[in-house]
Amino acid sequence: MNEGPQLAATGVERKRKRNYAKHFVHLFLLPSLLFYVGFMVYPIASALLNSMFAWNGLKRGDFIWFENFIRLFTESPHAETFYNAFGHNIIFFIVTVPAKLMVAYMLALIINSKLKGKEFFKTVFFLPKLLSVIVVGFLFSLILNPSYGALNTFLKAIGLAELAKPWLGDPKTAFLTVIMVDSWYGFGFAVLIFLVGLQSISSEIYEAAKIDRAAGLTLLFKITIPLSMPSIMIMTILTFISSFESFEMIYAMQGTSGGPYYSTDVLALYFYRLMFGSVGGGDSIGLGSALAVVLLALISAATAISMFFFKKKAVDY
Repeated sequence: MNEGPQLAATGVERKRKRNYAKHFVHLFLLPSLLFYVGFMVYPIASALLNSMFAWNGLKRGDFIWFENFIRLFTESPHAETFYNAFGHNIIFFIVTVPAKLMVAYMLALIINSKLKGKEFFKTVFFLPKLLSVIVVGFLFSLILNPSYGALNTFLKAIGLAELAKPWLGDPKTAFLTVIMVDSWYGFGFAVLIFLVGLQSISSEIYEAAKIDRAAGLTLLFKITIPLSMPSIMIMTILTFISSFESFEMIYAMQGTSGGPYYSTDVLALYFYRLMFGSVGGGDSIGLGSALAVVLLALISAATAISMFFFKKKAVDY
C-alpha cells in the first residue's frame, strides 16, 4: 500500500543527490578562479586605480583622474621616452613577422612534405626554446662582443674584417641584432604551431583539388594558406603580444637602460625604470601604472582587431 509514496520519496532523494553532485563539481573551479582573480583581475584593477592618483613615494595622494596619462603623453622627458619606446615596439613586430613567422611557415611547409627525418628537424628547431631567455641573451652578448666575440673573430678569420662591428654597441645595429636573436629564440615554437595547422588539413581536400588539376602555387594560395589561417592568426597575435611585452632578451643583452642611447628601449623597459628606478621620481607608481594600463589597452585592442580580421578570412571545411 505504501510502495507509491516510498518510490516517490526515493526518486526525490536521488534527484536531490544528483543536483548536489552537479553543484559540487563547480567547487573544483574555485582554485583556478581564485588564481585568476588574484594574478589577473586584481593587478589590472589595481594598476587602473593607482594610475588615477598622485603619489609621494609609496604614499597615495589626491585623486587626479587622467593626469598621469596626460603627463606620460605630453610632459618632457616622459613623452619623448614613451614615443621612442613605442616606435621600437612597432619596429620589433614589423621585423619579427618576416624574420620569424614567414621563414617558420616556409620551413613548416617543407617539414610537412615527404621530408625524411622531419622529427629530427622539429627537435632541432625547438631546442632553443628549452633554454632560459637570460641564458640565451647572455650567450649571444658574449658571441657578439666586439673584442673577443665568436662572430667578429670568425669574420676576421675568413677575410671579412670590414664586416666586424660592435653589434650591440652601435645604435644603428643594436636593436636589429636583438630582434634577430629574439626571433631565433622563438623560431622553433612558430614552426611547431604552423606544423599543427598544416597537419590538421585533410588529405582528401588536396586529392579533390588535384583531380581538378590544381597544383603548385594554386594549392598553396587557394587551399594550404586559407585552411591554415587559424594557426597563422594565433602566431601573429602571439608575436604582437610578445613584441609589446619584450623585456627579458633586451634586459639580458643590453640591461635596463635601453642603450646605446635608448636605441633598444621598449615600453616594458621604460615601465621597469619608472616603477623601480628613479625616472618617475615621487610619482613613479602613478606614471608606471598609467604606462601599464596603456600597454594593456594596446595589446587588447590589437588582439581584438586581429581576431576579427582573421575570422573573416578563415575558411571552414
